[in-house]
Amino acid sequence: MRKHLIHFLLVALLSVFSAATYAQTTVRGQLVDSETGEPLVGAAVMVEGTSQGSVTDIDGYFKQSVASDATLLFRYVGYKDLKKKITQKGASVELGVVKMELDAVMLNDVVVTSSVAVARKTPVALSTVDPVYIEERLGTKEFPEVLKSTPGIYATKQGGGFGDSRINMRGFETENIAVMINGVPMNDMEWGGVYWSNWAGLSDVTRSMQTQRGLGASKVSAPSVGGSINIVTNSVEAKKGGSISYAMGNDGYNKILFNVSTGMSKSGWALTLLGAKTWADGYIQGTEYEAYNWFVNIAKRINDNHQLSFTAFGAPQWHNKRDNNGMKISEWQTLAQRYMNGESPYRYNPTYGHGINGERKTADYNSYHKPQLSLNHLWQINTRSSLSTSIYASIGNGYGYSGQGLSSEDRYKWYGTSSDGMLNTYFRNDDGTFAYDQIYDYNKESENGSKMAMSKSYNKHQWYGLLSTYTTKLGEFVDLYGGVDFRYYKGVHTNELTDLYGGEFFIDSSSRQGVLVANNAAAADPTFVNKKLKVGDVVYRDYDGYTLQEGMFGQAEYNRDKLSAFVAGSVSNTGYWRYDRFYYDAEHAKSKTVNFIGWTAKGGLNYNLTENHNVFANVGYISRAPFFSGGAFLQSTTSNLTNPDAVNEKIFSAELGYGFRSKYLTANLNLYHTKWMNKTMSRGIDLKNNGVFVDRVSINMSGLDAIHQGIELDFVAKPLNWLDVRGMLSIGNWRWDCTAKGYFYDSAGQPVKSWTNSGEITHASGIQAEDHASATIKLDGTKVGNSAQTTAALGLNARVAKGFRVSLDWNYFGRNYAEWSLSSNDLSANAEITRKDPWRIPSSNVFDLSASYRFNIGKINATLYGNVDNLFNQLYITDAKDSQNSGNWEDVSVLYSWGRTYSVRLKINF
Repeated sequence: MRKHLIHFLLVALLSVFSAATYAQTTVRGQLVDSETGEPLVGAAVMVEGTSQGSVTDIDGYFKQSVASDATLLFRYVGYKDLKKKITQKGASVELGVVKMELDAVMLNDVVVTSSVAVARKTPVALSTVDPVYIEERLGTKEFPEVLKSTPGIYATKQGGGFGDSRINMRGFETENIAVMINGVPMNDMEWGGVYWSNWAGLSDVTRSMQTQRGLGASKVSAPSVGGSINIVTNSVEAKKGGSISYAMGNDGYNKILFNVSTGMSKSGWALTLLGAKTWADGYIQGTEYEAYNWFVNIAKRINDNHQLSFTAFGAPQWHNKRDNNGMKISEWQTLAQRYMNGESPYRYNPTYGHGINGERKTADYNSYHKPQLSLNHLWQINTRSSLSTSIYASIGNGYGYSGQGLSSEDRYKWYGTSSDGMLNTYFRNDDGTFAYDQIYDYNKESENGSKMAMSKSYNKHQWYGLLSTYTTKLGEFVDLYGGVDFRYYKGVHTNELTDLYGGEFFIDSSSRQGVLVANNAAAADPTFVNKKLKVGDVVYRDYDGYTLQEGMFGQAEYNRDKLSAFVAGSVSNTGYWRYDRFYYDAEHAKSKTVNFIGWTAKGGLNYNLTENHNVFANVGYISRAPFFSGGAFLQSTTSNLTNPDAVNEKIFSAELGYGFRSKYLTANLNLYHTKWMNKTMSRGIDLKNNGVFVDRVSINMSGLDAIHQGIELDFVAKPLNWLDVRGMLSIGNWRWDCTAKGYFYDSAGQPVKSWTNSGEITHASGIQAEDHASATIKLDGTKVGNSAQTTAALGLNARVAKGFRVSLDWNYFGRNYAEWSLSSNDLSANAEITRKDPWRIPSSNVFDLSASYRFNIGKINATLYGNVDNLFNQLYITDAKDSQNSGNWEDVSVLYSWGRTYSVRLKINF
């Protein structure tokens, strides 16, 4: 890890008056991070016992005069002090590359749960990205895409809207990857995912970003399946000063930013502030956006034993989107090409259009702000024990557009494409834009109010948590950790009508009709079902989802000489309940509470064979509570009925690793095997009568198993002082390994016996009744989709002149299969479905070019950055969905990559 812009607070004066003798020797070298090989800028190089000293330059190089038999002392915040005895004689001595090791203890200032792993000690597969790498490579990319050259990781922009990117790790989706900021979990408490648009500003304040694949070393009570991403932000170590920057790029991209830090004052206070604004037209047609970033950190060293740190940040934003479902390849190649007038058809946005007066209109829009506040306290109890505690809160507030329809067909018309990936011809202008003005005429024809109306789908939440970790030393070689992890979450979900598009009222038949909820008198009331709603009225849903989690964790570490080992465990209780104001009366609004006990057990060891070689192994077992959405509740949007088939997911994981370290080469090789058991999944079909929505029948499947195994290699080579070569190869074998059974329910969560095409439903007499309709899905050997199973990367980073760096990165994505799903043709009572391998996406190659030039403007340091992503304008498929179970490209909905993009940025430090 490298601390760009974090200089040691006591920088020795250059060429201070000293007792020079005729035996003076000039020592030269380059100071770098021992893991990443990145130069350390502004590190202190001092002659021990004297006032002589210097600092490293912008490429980590130093030159220092010393007397005979002197000792050089190297210091840099966050790294262990390093001493070098100079015994060579002569006018000049070349030390070459001098590597400094990370001091993990320093990170406890910010990382409350000690979630940072240390190479050659922590027995997990890890990769660390320093802030300079982020600054030089980010450009106009999404934050997760910075990790795309990391083994086992696949990241895409999905629909291409601002912050709509996704990331997979070892074949696992985002909801199975623990994302943490300063050790605090960030995954949504209801479904586990992460909306990266909420954290778009993090790249500007990141001190380091570390991925731990597999079990990881994170000390929290609810661990991940695929791995973890821990983002560490700036704190007390920030140097006094600041910077301003301006960036511009393709498609109207602009970004202005400032940050300032006081450094640590004599009284022990430190303050860091950051503010930024980003806006653009968007690479994809009709995906304009505007985003702001803010960050504040106030730290106080009370004394040698106590430190407080308050951190708050947020990224309020709005952005127009494009639906993530995509279109069929034939649609992209014909209709979209016709509409784009020779431009790339893959920029086409089916929902882009204008209203009755020519004003910009969209059916796909998001606005959100999710500030995160945390108060961290570090108490050094004595030389052997410490207690670190974090109290945090997150208050989310925002919404996205949600199109409503009198029938299900009307509702689907808002999205511009059908559920099977075909471009809708409804309301389509000659130039292919969505004709929102025609909806007004469509609604005027109706005698039942607006056939189509727009609502805001609000998602507000209050999230509070406490993380506290006690650390002590038992004897000379054993460290003990123990802690608590408490979380409370309330999510408010409601839809509010905002535009009737010319109609006088709207009847919410598509969601209310057919919803038969026990003990709900309103459900049988026709005035409830056929109520004429106006702008401002609630439509479709209005409920609160609650999650309460209490957990404990513990770990013991043994470190002696060449051996490091650990055993760890955790236990947690996760409780869910919901309160529904829409489908229930006050007496029945609150559901029952369901609780799930989860636990983990894991262990591992690392052995340093020599100074150059180490091996490690880890093994673990996880029992994880199902999610609120799609797990604990059958129909979390419409029903208080809990899922009778919900059980904990079980995960077994084992890994072997080997590491090599030398002056010229750092390399890691990992073998992993993960067995994922008892996963749940839901799929549904709409029932209609003469095209009018009647009800929705869903199958709730449990007992799905998958195997994720593979091999990963990554390396950093330094064949020349001015050249670094980075590379990786990841080969996975991810497949489903089960025959799963599922039962059918209606939209109210009632068990179903049978149904007809006209929408008539016969209910089963009980949830466990023999006449309950079911289906069996055979998935033995079916490939896991939605993530490239073979990835490779090679990057060249050259320091071609003082202050001038150029990088060229190549990434390869192969053996990427479409995400499979079930179609309405598959879902029938008592069906037996054999799922084929989904369609295999063609492999792809992409090159990215980046450069930076550091220079001085008087006494001011400045840096000019330039990025060209997808240098050769390769257009390839990034995402695909195969719902027809055919394995043929004609039946797959796809999304394409962005073409060539660019950005330039000037940053001035003061």
